Amino acid sequence: MHFNFQNIKSPTLVLNKEIVLRNIKRMNEKARQSQVTFRPHFKTHQSAEIGAWFREFGVSKITVSSLAMAEYFAKSGWQDITLAFPVNVREIDRINRLAEIIQLNLLVENEEAIRFLDQHLRTPVALFIKVDTGLNRTGIWWKNHESIVKLVSILQSSQKLHFSGFLTHAGHSYDGQSTEAIKEIYAETLIRLQAAKSELQKQLKVACVLSVGDTPGCSIIDNFEGVDEIRPGNFVFYDVMQLNLGACTQDDIAIALACPVVAKHPSRQQIVVHGGAVHLSRESLASNNEASHFGLVVHFSEETGWGKIIDETYVRSLSQEHGIIQAGKQLFNQTKIGDLLGILPVHSCLTANLMGEYFCSGGHTIKML
Repeated sequence: MHFNFQNIKSPTLVLNKEIVLRNIKRMNEKARQSQVTFRPHFKTHQSAEIGAWFREFGVSKITVSSLAMAEYFAKSGWQDITLAFPVNVREIDRINRLAEIIQLNLLVENEEAIRFLDQHLRTPVALFIKVDTGLNRTGIWWKNHESIVKLVSILQSSQKLHFSGFLTHAGHSYDGQSTEAIKEIYAETLIRLQAAKSELQKQLKVACVLSVGDTPGCSIIDNFEGVDEIRPGNFVFYDVMQLNLGACTQDDIAIALACPVVAKHPSRQQIVVHGGAVHLSRESLASNNEASHFGLVVHFSEETGWGKIIDETYVRSLSQEHGIIQAGKQLFNQTKIGDLLGILPVHSCLTANLMGEYFCSGGHTIKML
């Protein structure tokens, strides 16, 4: 592996393929050992080329977050795609076109959407019911058994709609303060999903897949007994947020934003780089001294990509194009105008989406959706 940084002139998202493959292999093996379906979420990398790397590990089913993303990956040969976002009935024409060529799995949580699909679909699709197990973003509350049974009953009467099961995203695991807290959230999620399934099956004899999907839970939990499918996405790259949660190590973070140094301010011991909110997003984390930061800093290496996180150094603030790095004394003194510094993003999904492409070893560029 060799990285050629000489041609980088502006903010560039650098990707380490070896780390990505290692992350995929590890999560795939965990799913295999628990005998659950591994349906990774592709919203993090949004790349047909990176998607193809998953096939090397036998992955054949994927998750996406938009119909446009589903169409993009269908063109790359993916034939079983779950759109893990409540169905948008205004996109019915695109839904119909896609459902004719792949196994399309949609997400619903209300009777209106179900009846609309039943009336307007040309091709049968599978439907998951979105169940809220604690995130309180969207979905039917897990204890609302009456509503859940009603929706499944409607699905059973339709020839176009096939009930697959319950899908949830325990995104509140991102608020966990420790790995033990994340384990507790996962356990609670499992109990709530299984309770909803049990109540459903008391009234209706129907198979019900249980699908879960947050990266912190899927990274920290080793045994997925009790669910049928996992859908992590961020794990492919990880980031500083996942590091902070204990879901990964520094060595698992697979992307870093290369930022040219444009100014230094000795009185504040700050380094200014070309790399701002339009590249990293405005996602931040609280540091140990209760201040917030927008990323951590690394040195680049032509042999390994980048090294360990630099002590006493962090991205203090961002404007549209500027990044202000609060530097430790050693880094400040050795850094020159025109150097490249690497920033490990707080949230890799947002950074990747903003950048739109990846720079890999050997100067190879990978395009995104």
